Amino acid sequence: MTAPSAPAPSDVDAAAIPRDTLLDITARLCTRFAGVFSAETVERYVFESYATLRRTSRVTTFLPVLTQRFAQDRLTALAQAKGKVDKDVPEVLFVCVHNSGRSQMAAALLTARAGGRVHVRSAGSLPAAQINPVVVQALEEVAVDLVGEFPKPLTDDVVSAADVVVTMGCGDACAVYSGKRYLDWQLPDPEGLPLEQVRAIRDDLDQRVRALLTELVGEAGRSSDQAR
Repeated sequence: MTAPSAPAPSDVDAAAIPRDTLLDITARLCTRFAGVFSAETVERYVFESYATLRRTSRVTTFLPVLTQRFAQDRLTALAQAKGKVDKDVPEVLFVCVHNSGRSQMAAALLTARAGGRVHVRSAGSLPAAQINPVVVQALEEVAVDLVGEFPKPLTDDVVSAADVVVTMGCGDACAVYSGKRYLDWQLPDPEGLPLEQVRAIRDDLDQRVRALLTELVGEAGRSSDQAR
């Protein structure tokens, strides 16, 4: 199985693309990834990332900023998967259908609990236009925020860079690579649920990510995490 792949620049309506803006992003990322990727690879990832995000975005004002972040993260993941940059900590990828509820909560909770000891990504097989506002509220109640986060499509590069892939209701959309650990967490989709039920999902996820963190970083992680 392979993850949905983004269209090539030639497949996208050229009139819809702010070409100068995307070329500016490409130039910045070329500087960042100098000696790692060619300018052609960086440009392709920038244009693909923009086209993919544009499909589900309701408001395009922030698309250039989100495009740079998404393309940069994908290029980083690709560099990690190809051994072009070192991975200092374990990589965990959370995947659900819309990347607007469960996977966002899990990623935010693990990021908060890990304190830099684990790098976390999340994605969706069919990403939504925005994060579920009830999910945002439920996380704010436990002092975990989703500021700056947005639904992201599932791509092969982020799967190949992960050490652990946690799926939550995304079926067989996630690419399967040998040598990786896959977990399937069965949890209700928070879409359309009241805050009380979303809180229960949040608390279940919190227990699961704490246990996963302990497995990944050992007993030192447990002691540090319990102090939070």
